[in-house]
Amino acid sequence: MNDTRSPPPGRDTITGVILAGGQGQRMGGRDKGLVPFRGRPLVAWVIAAMTPQVAVLVINANRNLDAYGALGYPVIPDGLEGFQGPLAGFATAMAAVSTPWIVTAPCDGPFLAPDLVARLGAALIGEGAEIAVASDGQRLQPVYALIPVRLAPSLHAFLAAGERKIDLWYARHRVALADLGDRPGSFANVNTEADAAGLQAESPP
Repeated sequence: MNDTRSPPPGRDTITGVILAGGQGQRMGGRDKGLVPFRGRPLVAWVIAAMTPQVAVLVINANRNLDAYGALGYPVIPDGLEGFQGPLAGFATAMAAVSTPWIVTAPCDGPFLAPDLVARLGAALIGEGAEIAVASDGQRLQPVYALIPVRLAPSLHAFLAAGERKIDLWYARHRVALADLGDRPGSFANVNTEADAAGLQAESPP
């Protein structure tokens, strides 16, 4: 049974959060969300796949805020300085949204599964968990997650203690795994120029 302190996750209760706040170190410092991919910025592919699955969409970015804003969705920079990683993006989103749930995905994964949110929600409810995280059938995909906003105090305390490792924060809570082993290609991401070139020719999974 789902935790009674949060309403059940459903499209109308979830804000999608696209994580575009990284430094892009393996891309030579380029802002990965804005890297062109098949004629559109990478982030545009994620937006197209996520918007039908959520009530509201926001973009967590720390650079090129005007460029992201031009895509038509609210842009929220990290509350912590210095590119603190995905958990900083989670915390920033939790403070900014009005829905009881957020679902997160990176800006550099152009083939986001069209049923990702539904599968995360089903796994969470089925296992009576607090958080649901996607798996590609082989390993955890920790930045594809469904998280209740009520866990914001836990996350803030974790970050305030100097912790940044996502798996260590998850370990403090009941986590359900959503198995997307039938869609492993939906987690393909662009970390390097070679990744971008390799994915150009692939068909969406």
